[in-house]
Amino acid sequence: MKKIKLAIAGCVGRMGQQLIKSAHKNKTFKIVSLTENRKINRKIIGIKPELNSINAFKSADIIIDFTVPKCTIEILKIAEKQKKRIVIGTTGFSKTEENLIKKFSKKISILKAGNMSLGVNLLMYLTEIASKSLGKNFLSKIFEVHHKYKKDYPSGTALMLAKGIAFGQNKDLYNIIGKKFLNKKSFPYGKKINFNSIRKGNIVGEHEVKFSSGKEIITLNHESFDRALYSEGALTAAKWLFNRKPGLYSMRDLLNFR
Repeated sequence: MKKIKLAIAGCVGRMGQQLIKSAHKNKTFKIVSLTENRKINRKIIGIKPELNSINAFKSADIIIDFTVPKCTIEILKIAEKQKKRIVIGTTGFSKTEENLIKKFSKKISILKAGNMSLGVNLLMYLTEIASKSLGKNFLSKIFEVHHKYKKDYPSGTALMLAKGIAFGQNKDLYNIIGKKFLNKKSFPYGKKINFNSIRKGNIVGEHEVKFSSGKEIITLNHESFDRALYSEGALTAAKWLFNRKPGLYSMRDLLNFR
């Protein structure tokens, strides 16, 4: 079987490094390019990282991007010119950037997910079902914990779960996002979805959705213990995307959740 040629953007980041380890062991892929948004004066697995450019991505079949929103948009512009497929694991996009990604997906194949874990995507699906079933009599809030180096909050996964709540209630996510707390011991429910983000230690990821009627509380949660969970999920996404037509896909499409 011919190997899928892979470019990894954000190669010196925590997820970039984990992706290199996972892809290097995976017989389906061959890493042909590593990129960063700054010069790196050393080789990684025998490849010298380059700046994001047409030349850097020309030999790749698929780009996997775990960077920052500004960098992702830059990479998408290059990918569009070269008709490259791209898996996006970057989080923290603005509404304007989300709309830009939708425009790019009309010309190239994009799989975008705030979290590449099977378990988390199942949690999002269950969150949708709970939100739809419980209705307006229940308020909801989302709690998440990540390592101290994670800059954006709420996490992309927390926003995914909020999207699940919004979908279940047939509402627009951006109309029901409430207050965003950081490192609080406790936080309240509200008419909109409130978030509390904890940043400490080397925690890979914990997410919890709570629904409350004032008389009872329903809790859905997920804990991650190994970062390889995400890199392996991203590689599964890349393999799935390889033969897909232009469009904007998610892990939900890959997992065939209805």
